[in-house]
Amino acid sequence: MKIALFSRLLSGLVLGLAALAMTPAQAAPYDTLDPVQPPDTPGQVEVLEFFFYTCPHCNAIEPLIEKWRKTLPDGVAFKSVPVAFNAGMRDMQKLYYTLESMGRLDLQPAVFKAIHEEHKDLTQAKDIIEWAAAQGLDRKTFTDTFNSFGVQTKVTRADELTKAYHVEGTPTIAIGGRYLTSPAQTGTYQGAIDEADKLVKQLLAK
Repeated sequence: MKIALFSRLLSGLVLGLAALAMTPAQAAPYDTLDPVQPPDTPGQVEVLEFFFYTCPHCNAIEPLIEKWRKTLPDGVAFKSVPVAFNAGMRDMQKLYYTLESMGRLDLQPAVFKAIHEEHKDLTQAKDIIEWAAAQGLDRKTFTDTFNSFGVQTKVTRADELTKAYHVEGTPTIAIGGRYLTSPAQTGTYQGAIDEADKLVKQLLAK
C-alpha cells in the first residue's frame, strides 16, 4: 500500500513539476486555443481551473484561487475541473464531484490538508469514504452520491474538457474557452492568477 501510494504521489509530483519546468523567458504568459471551446454556461465568460488533489502546486495555489474567485464580477462563471491523467486518479475526481453534489465544497481545503500535510492516501474509494465519514458526512449518503450516475456524468465531462483544452499539467487556468495560462508560463502562482484576471477583463470588455 505504501509503495502504491508513493507511486501515485510521485506521479502527481512529476506532473506538477512539469507544469513549472518552463520559465517566463521560454514561454508566453498564455496560450491561445484553436478552436475556441464553447462554454457550458452560455452568455458568460467561463473560467476553468484544472487541478488534481495530489499535485503539490495545486495545493499551493488553491488558497490564491479561492481568494481570486470571490472577486470575479458578474458575467463570469468559475468552475474547478479535477483531472485524471491515469486510472489511479479517478476516485479523486469522484471525491470532488461528490462534495460538490452534497454542497460541501467547504471541505476542499481539508482534502488538500489530508493529502499534503497529514499524508493520507485518498486515492481509493474505501479510504475516501472513511475520510468523509470522519468529517461528519453521512456515510450512506456520501457513498450513494459517490457511486451515482450524476457524479459519473460529471467525471466524464471533466475528462472531455481536459482533452478539449489540451491540458497536460496542473494547475492550468482556462479563460473564456480561448486562453490557457499557468504558473509554468508566468513563473509564479500569483502571476498565473493575475494573467487570468487580465484575460477575463479583456473578454468582458468586448
